[in-house]
Amino acid sequence: MKLTLIERVIGPRVEPLDRAGQSIRYSTPSFLLLVARILLIVSLFLPYWHMELHAPQYPDNLKLTAHINYLSGDVAEIDGLNHYIGMRPLGEAAQFERSIGVYAMIFFVILLELACFIHSRWAVILTLPTILFPGVFLLDLYLWMRHFGMNLDPYAPLSNSIEPFVPPVLGTGLIGQFKTVATPGAGLILASIASVVIVLSLFFHRRAYLPLAKARKARLADQAA
Repeated sequence: MKLTLIERVIGPRVEPLDRAGQSIRYSTPSFLLLVARILLIVSLFLPYWHMELHAPQYPDNLKLTAHINYLSGDVAEIDGLNHYIGMRPLGEAAQFERSIGVYAMIFFVILLELACFIHSRWAVILTLPTILFPGVFLLDLYLWMRHFGMNLDPYAPLSNSIEPFVPPVLGTGLIGQFKTVATPGAGLILASIASVVIVLSLFFHRRAYLPLAKARKARLADQAA
């Protein structure tokens, strides 16, 4: 007897008596995925990235904060400085990403919920987008900052005094006379912790369900023989 596509995706069924006798073994992956979902939801309400611009004419420094779907802080003041060196307004960066940010996070939470009911390697496929998300966020941020910094307006008032540059995504950097300090926000930290928790859940998932999958495969092979 061959397994249907749905049976292969869902994976082996856990018998009620087996689940009751080894509740920790089978509940640990789902519990960890629950923790990851909570971390992601909380991260929605927290900043994902900070940048502080140190300049002599600004004693309190200029601050920029990126949330999953909007920018806050001294955006207008930083745009004013960027205008003189030929950099485009910050609001023009990652417009598509910010427009779908909340929906993407909700989608990730749904995928993690579905992964709780999958007892096969398909659980890895469902959780992979969320695992990769923090790295993709930083990569996307880097690419936008590189695009803005390397494509300065040659007709800007101070275009001759600033060479094309790439602002740091994390850490410190110098842009002319300005020092920038970029740090991850609490939201990105929580999303990164969620990724680690998901990887840990996959370890326990494999330990719980791989023996059942092998047993089912052997049983089907015996039936076919």
